[in-house]
Amino acid sequence: MDVTLDMLDYYRRRAAYYERVYHKPERQTDLRAIEAWVARAFVGRRVLELACGTGWWTAHGASHCKQWLATDLNPETMAIARQKPLPERRVSFETVDAYSLSEVGNRTFDAAFAGCWWSHVPLARLPDWVATLHRHLQPGARVVVLDNSFVQTSSTPITRRDDDGNSYQNRTLDDGSVHEVLKNFPTPDAVRNLLGAQARSFEWTDWTHYWAASWTVGT
Repeated sequence: MDVTLDMLDYYRRRAAYYERVYHKPERQTDLRAIEAWVARAFVGRRVLELACGTGWWTAHGASHCKQWLATDLNPETMAIARQKPLPERRVSFETVDAYSLSEVGNRTFDAAFAGCWWSHVPLARLPDWVATLHRHLQPGARVVVLDNSFVQTSSTPITRRDDDGNSYQNRTLDDGSVHEVLKNFPTPDAVRNLLGAQARSFEWTDWTHYWAASWTVGT
């Protein structure tokens, strides 16, 4: 199974109703707090967003930015993101592979954001992905990754783990199709240790249903 291609197909099919997940009653307190937190994280920054999806976090994170480039590979999800109430003339969209970032070219940014992306990256690919991202960031740039915590009463059950330690969920879409989705739930130490010396001022923030890690890129 090609995890990347299957993930693209899954989110393409789910695009029209992806944001139902943000309407779960038990998550509302977390979401209101995180939306305000993300809005404060990028004041005056030029931000590269990876895997923006339907733009739920784009609309909040970009509220006080200087410039925001939202990227994704799925035109179906980006079409929804483009309809969000976004800061005029400050947010743009491009089709970009979050793993290679080749479409970004030589452009650099002083901040980066990825919402609900880290958990979908196979563990073996995380070091190379972080290194690739950092090459497009200036020294001192701020990075924020936001993702789900596993909560027994709200999260989809984990159905298996592979030899590399990745965990998977079986998710059923409205059309009845079942997709095996890679979904990891890292600990703060796992993220901190993976980043190593290349990340400074590491911070971890926990809510009930979500977590966020932030750091600055060293010289």
